[in-house]
Amino acid sequence: MKRVLLLLYFTSVFSFSQNIAPPFKAGELLKYKINYGLLNAGFASLEINTYIKDQDSLYHVNGKGWTTGMTNFFFPVNDNYQTYFNQQTLKPYHFIRKVNEGGYKKNKEIYFDFKTHYAKVINHKHQTEKSFFIQNDVQDMLSSLYYLRSIDFEHLKENDTINVNMFFDEQMNRIKLRIKERSTIHTKFGKVRTIVLKPLVQAGRVFNDKENVTIWITDDKNKIPIKIKAGIIVGSLKAELIEYKGLANPFPIIFN
Repeated sequence: MKRVLLLLYFTSVFSFSQNIAPPFKAGELLKYKINYGLLNAGFASLEINTYIKDQDSLYHVNGKGWTTGMTNFFFPVNDNYQTYFNQQTLKPYHFIRKVNEGGYKKNKEIYFDFKTHYAKVINHKHQTEKSFFIQNDVQDMLSSLYYLRSIDFEHLKENDTINVNMFFDEQMNRIKLRIKERSTIHTKFGKVRTIVLKPLVQAGRVFNDKENVTIWITDDKNKIPIKIKAGIIVGSLKAELIEYKGLANPFPIIFN
């Protein structure tokens, strides 16, 4: 389940450019069905709310992932990722990562300070606190998704690639993503126009090769990740959007 959430967060690789209409708003909920091969492995959800901290207006995103059925019996997963980021600049302020995967647990918080250019990482499991240098354009694993959705894709074309710095696992990571094509796909909601993205991931650790992950985002003002597929060392994963609420913009479905 962590890998599926990571796939959602890998879609962070574009620089910020504000759309005329906001790409998301408080109250938005996205829910995904996760399949491992032919098996329904579980679900993931992302929900946005607003939050005020030190007179700054922030978005608070609560991301959850959990297993169901036989998967939950053999390898129960209960993951929670949260981010607080500035509504104007989209810079992250606070990131929370709590995972429980088959008995493996991780409980970390990150506080970002862009005045001093340091991120404070608190590891609750090991009771440690460390600070790391960060660049001005860094995103966390979850804020990166909403950073992407605020991009104007109109002038980006096939094979364009863009880099971004993402801070996770206590280090800066430069992520590259390639625009493969634009295509119309069939979904449970109807036919949807999409932009097909290929994150360049590290081969050998989780994924089969550097371009074995594919992400479809809606080619509209919402820029919703609607489908994700990945070949991993021990099989394949697929995530598909099954429910949405509270979108900031209309969701254009093609019915013919």
